[in-house]
Amino acid sequence: MKLGFACKYFDSELHQPFPFRATTRTRFLSLNKDQQTALLYEIAESNLKNLFLTLQTLAEQPPALRMMRIGSDLLPLYTVVQAGACYAEFLPSLYPLFTRCGEFARAHDIRLSFHPGQYTVLASDNPQVVERALEDVEYHALCARLMGYGRIFQDFKINIHMNGKKGFDGFSASFKRLSPEARRMLTVENDEISCSLDDVLQAAELCPIVLDIHHHWVKENAFIQPADPRIEAIKSSWKGVRPVLHYSISQEGIIPDGGYPDQTTLGVSKMKLRAHSDYYFNDTLNDWALSFSDFDIMCEVKMKNIARDRLYDYFLSKKQ
Repeated sequence: MKLGFACKYFDSELHQPFPFRATTRTRFLSLNKDQQTALLYEIAESNLKNLFLTLQTLAEQPPALRMMRIGSDLLPLYTVVQAGACYAEFLPSLYPLFTRCGEFARAHDIRLSFHPGQYTVLASDNPQVVERALEDVEYHALCARLMGYGRIFQDFKINIHMNGKKGFDGFSASFKRLSPEARRMLTVENDEISCSLDDVLQAAELCPIVLDIHHHWVKENAFIQPADPRIEAIKSSWKGVRPVLHYSISQEGIIPDGGYPDQTTLGVSKMKLRAHSDYYFNDTLNDWALSFSDFDIMCEVKMKNIARDRLYDYFLSKKQ
């Protein structure tokens, strides 16, 4: 089992030694063309160098901790129309940095992924939203391809939600429009509001299903267990690749420090239940998440690798 973290790496002082940077569309558009190109190049180069430094740090850690989600701003504003001409000028000069990251990650068995944002909705009933979603998925696929991924099924994970008024039918139609590389990397997860686990399981023949156990609890007020028959369907969708689940819990003070929380007694809205905690403070829930022994776990928690490391230490203590 690998335990991963998302986007930001903290040191023991809770600083980010290898920060990923971004910029705003407003700032970018306020500059002239030369300034725009210089800004994007400087940030993209810095991000790729810091990604490599992060990977080097992970390679020094136990194999179980060699898993991370890369932030979507690796190439800032890439899908903004005006940025296209800038990237056309300098992107090839960054290829060696991409290659270095991918080769190093594969050499040290570091599992990598992207998670496009909430507005990447392939099942939308708005054609313009779908076009932007396709563009965004292909941007993430491009970054993965430049690192040498997308060549075989699930050598890299690009995860999205299946929310959208057109549901599975809309998702399926959009999925078929993706590049072969993007289709090999795409996964879909259940969410806590609109798209249940049963809904996303419709996509199991198209792409792997990522189980988000916190989303499932928020939506259903039920703690799915490894023996649930749907778990086998999820695992089958990965076609022999080790599946991934996402683990988060509600914020400190919202749910108790122990035991399985029951929404009917909490008196808290689902909106508040959705928000992620800083740390994994409830060992009943930790035991529950770790019981999915056939899965790798992406830790979706605010204190990132620090909270992930504490969960790993807890896992080791239970094995002694």
